[in-house]
Amino acid sequence: MTRTAAELVETTTAKLAPDPQANPLVPLIARGEASRDTLATLALEQHWVIPADRRAFLHLAQRAKEEPEAAAFFEMLAEGEALAGPKLEAFAAACGVDAPRTEAYEPLPGCQAYPAYVAWLALNASPTDTVLAITANFSAWGGYCERIARALRAHYGFKDEACAFFDFFAKPAPELDRKATAAIQAGLDTGFLNEELAHGYGRLLQNYEAMFWATLGQLA
Repeated sequence: MTRTAAELVETTTAKLAPDPQANPLVPLIARGEASRDTLATLALEQHWVIPADRRAFLHLAQRAKEEPEAAAFFEMLAEGEALAGPKLEAFAAACGVDAPRTEAYEPLPGCQAYPAYVAWLALNASPTDTVLAITANFSAWGGYCERIARALRAHYGFKDEACAFFDFFAKPAPELDRKATAAIQAGLDTGFLNEELAHGYGRLLQNYEAMFWATLGQLA
C-alpha cells in the first residue's frame, strides 16, 4: 500500500528521534543549573547559525525549479530565520552579550558543524529529499526551544522579549507543516523523493545537532 506524505514524515521522525542523552545542555537549563555565560555562548553560536541557515534555505529554494512545493517550503523557512534574527539579539542582550563581544567571538567547530552540513545539503542534495530530512529534524528542535523558554522565565528571570527567540521556534507552525507535506507528497508522486537519501541526510542532521548541544554542554 502506498504511503502518504504525512505517514512518511511520521515514520521518518520516529526513526530519527534523538537519544534523550544526546542533549546534555537543555536539561541543565531546564533545572536552572547552566551558567549565564553558557547561555551567552548559546546566543553567540546561534548568531552564526541563523544567517547561515537562511542563506542555505534561500539557495535550496532557488535550486528547486522543478520542485515548486519544495521551493515554497524553503522560502518560508528563510522568512522564519529572518524573523528570528532580531529576537535572537534580544536574548543575547539579556545574556550580557554586546556588539564588541559578538564581533570578537570565535565560533566552536562542534556547534557550527550543523549549519555547515545544511549548507552542504543546499549545494548537493535534492531539495525535496532535504525537506523530509529537515522536517524530521525540526521536531526535536521545537521541543528543546519550549523547555528553554520556560526555564529562562522560571530560573533566570528573563522577560518575554528575551525569550521570544525560543518562543518563536517552539510554537506550532501548521502552515510550514502543510508546505512540507505538500512538498513530500509531490516528491512521492513525481519520483523526485529518494527516501533512502533523505533518511541519511536526516540522520546526519540529528548527529550534528547532538554535537551542537554536546559542545555547549561541555562548557556548562
